Amino acid sequence: MPEEGVPLTPKADLLTTEEILTLARLFVKEGVDKIRLTGGEPLIRPDVVNIVAQLRQLEGLRTIGITTNGINLARLLPQLQKAGLSAVNISLDTLVPAKFEFIVRRKGFHKVMEGIHKAIELGYSPVKVNCVVMRGLNEDELLDFVALTKGLPLDVRFIEYMPFDGNKWNFKKMVSYKEMLDTLQQRWPELEKLPEEESSTAKAFKIPGFQGQVSFITSMSEHFCGTCNRLRITADGNLKVCLFGNSEVSLRDHLRAGASEEELLSIIGAAVGRKKRQHAELFLTLQDSPPAVLSISFRDSLHVQGLRHRVSRSHQMVTLWEGGGVPQTPLLAQWWLGAGLPQRHYSSHPDSDANPKCLSPEPQAPATPLGPLPASGQLTHVDTEGRAAMVDVGGKPDTERVAVASAVVLLGPVAFRLVQENRLKKGDALVVAQLAGVQAAKLTSQLIPLCHHVALSHVQVRLELDSARQAVVIEASCRARGPTGVEMEALTSAAVAALTLYDMCKAVSRDIVLEEIKLISKTGGQRGDFHRT
Repeated sequence: MPEEGVPLTPKADLLTTEEILTLARLFVKEGVDKIRLTGGEPLIRPDVVNIVAQLRQLEGLRTIGITTNGINLARLLPQLQKAGLSAVNISLDTLVPAKFEFIVRRKGFHKVMEGIHKAIELGYSPVKVNCVVMRGLNEDELLDFVALTKGLPLDVRFIEYMPFDGNKWNFKKMVSYKEMLDTLQQRWPELEKLPEEESSTAKAFKIPGFQGQVSFITSMSEHFCGTCNRLRITADGNLKVCLFGNSEVSLRDHLRAGASEEELLSIIGAAVGRKKRQHAELFLTLQDSPPAVLSISFRDSLHVQGLRHRVSRSHQMVTLWEGGGVPQTPLLAQWWLGAGLPQRHYSSHPDSDANPKCLSPEPQAPATPLGPLPASGQLTHVDTEGRAAMVDVGGKPDTERVAVASAVVLLGPVAFRLVQENRLKKGDALVVAQLAGVQAAKLTSQLIPLCHHVALSHVQVRLELDSARQAVVIEASCRARGPTGVEMEALTSAAVAALTLYDMCKAVSRDIVLEEIKLISKTGGQRGDFHRT
């Protein structure tokens, strides 16, 4: 919870009970079989028990879940269970009461624990406990959380810290799945991986003899976008096809404007058709995505999950996109096929008569599916299915590694003269750029996501003035002894030194050009030496 709190949505903007049930009915009719009520905090809504009871009446809906902070859970869970609630997720980021109060800005740790035990007492198994792991805050509690599963039927789910509005996201705070797993395996080497369920967002593990299990949700380091079938409806009725995305479509406005069921399905289908294959600019994986799981949330989001019709990329899809239909396939499932390949794209038209956010198809050449690449022609930081992967250098021998990279900064006559005469108001540009280059080399692994940390033994950054081109030529050299090369350190050093020169000189010229950032040479390593001719 941010220190300043969060702005609350006006009550008039929230979906009414009937609007929630209307949307849920629509999605269930189209094949959705799981709905999760999330937040914000769903249990502060006074009609939550009635909503669960009404959802239970929907034919075809198999699972009704809830994600809660647990403060009111012990009091309300008996009523919710009687109404038809079938699954419970509880958010808990620490087992230290004082730290809990710091994180959520209120007391209540013991109420949350009471809620967890009440869920177990009422027969929920497993009870899922969601823990967002943040470096410097709670990564030291990993083993304590796992220890809970020894005597309790819990599924403790460690979630990689993700960027959301208000959480002041910082890459340095993220603890990756691999790092967390390594911590657990050092304590429990017998930790076993469990089979993954279809469309699951979690990687599950179990310690033999323990009642419960642990899971990892790897949204940042090993995204599961290609198989994600989740959709989210916010408390004010906006449909989000990706939790990371900013784009939303207001179903509430269309409902209140009297849109028909078919019109709503068309709007939903257009949004789903624009669902991206990945977030966070990770490597694009072209693989089949199962149909959508809808999630409806309270206060700020309702969760719906699992379409019946799982149609893979096939001749039927091609027929659909050529204008034909897929027999006996609900409209939403047909629209979901558009999220596969080939794709149809949509653009918004502000002058639409129907709605300012109306979507219309845009012509786009169909993409060509790519199969797994052969190992011999594969990028080293991409696995055989096209997913980003860090190279394991644990088995490589330590060798002497040296790399040299260069960059050129074309300053122009005015900036060049001021740098040459050391008359910039900011100070000596060449010295500052040199220091920046050294610092950048040492921080490369924090800037380049899949780059290993290297213990550099030497970094040298040289800057030379080139009067003929009115430019500064930068050369960065890095040296280390280890299992991986230092070319990224050299390239980062040269690039950041060049950027620093731009920053030092931008007040006198915006016509500065950075060019020729390139590797000059590298020695050491299995792939042999490289020298640019």
